[in-house]
Amino acid sequence: MAVEFDKITNRDAFGNVVAELAEKNEDIMFLFGDTSSVGGKKIHNLFPKRALNVGIAEQNMTLMGAGMAACGAKVFVATYAVFAAMRMLEQVRTFVAYSDMDVKVIAGMGGISAGEEGVTHQGTEAVNIMRCIPNMVVVVPADAVSTEVITRAITEYVGPVYMSLGKNKFPKVFDDNYKFEIGKANIMEANGEDAAIICNGLVVSECIQAQQLLCEAGYGVKLIEMPCVKPIDRDAISWAAKECGLIITVEDNNIMGGLGGAVAEVLSETYEAKLCRMGLNDRFAESGNEFELLDKYGLRAAAIVDKVETMIKHRGSASMPMIDMPLEE
Repeated sequence: MAVEFDKITNRDAFGNVVAELAEKNEDIMFLFGDTSSVGGKKIHNLFPKRALNVGIAEQNMTLMGAGMAACGAKVFVATYAVFAAMRMLEQVRTFVAYSDMDVKVIAGMGGISAGEEGVTHQGTEAVNIMRCIPNMVVVVPADAVSTEVITRAITEYVGPVYMSLGKNKFPKVFDDNYKFEIGKANIMEANGEDAAIICNGLVVSECIQAQQLLCEAGYGVKLIEMPCVKPIDRDAISWAAKECGLIITVEDNNIMGGLGGAVAEVLSETYEAKLCRMGLNDRFAESGNEFELLDKYGLRAAAIVDKVETMIKHRGSASMPMIDMPLEE
């Protein structure tokens, strides 16, 4: 299947919207730590006194952002996911989230998308970490269009938000009719009772292809984009579980505590269903092109098709394959 890529990266899509909104709202402040590539170039050129390069001092940047928000500003702090979720963690937790400040933490190189940057810059645990912080909304756009829509929505929202963005151009998934609401899933295909695929971020395009291939093979498979990992759409998950009895989550993150973990938590408390979590199985990724890495870790369309077919065929069987074993080298 031919894949069309976005004309701009998610980072630039975010930056274009923030710059546009800053022209209308003088309360918007933008801080970055030598990472203007995470949407900061345009707003920095337009409003250099409101878009400040703090340097490689991400913890100080977070404290500055919290202080600005305490004085009434709507603040964006932008850096790479590994720094946002780990180097800044104490400051985000205590001074942004605990204080419920209107600070948006924008993380580039989320998930496996950092590719050749290697494990030091691949934020494959970041969404997982941010999920456990009270008051924090966590969102993962799938392409440039959805990034633009989600950026507008989180700007209107008053409170802490973590948004995970990629590095390079993503496959184009959505058009200008894309809708987003915090805490709501995007039901892309509602028909089908054999299985439901729940996904977000870089792998949404792969899941679309996989769902189409499965339908051509005679299976009925629902497809749900879950751009908001927290708060997660419990109703959509319970509905899919009740209709299908089998859910497969796909993400380019560590499955321990990520999207798959969030879905598992809901299933344990609502409607019982078999769950297969596809992602990085409790491991670090290697350095390489992000799509080659998706191949290596079984996250391309063909691998998703194989996994879904296997799970359907073994439904209810005592020989159900292990789903969380690390992939063999």
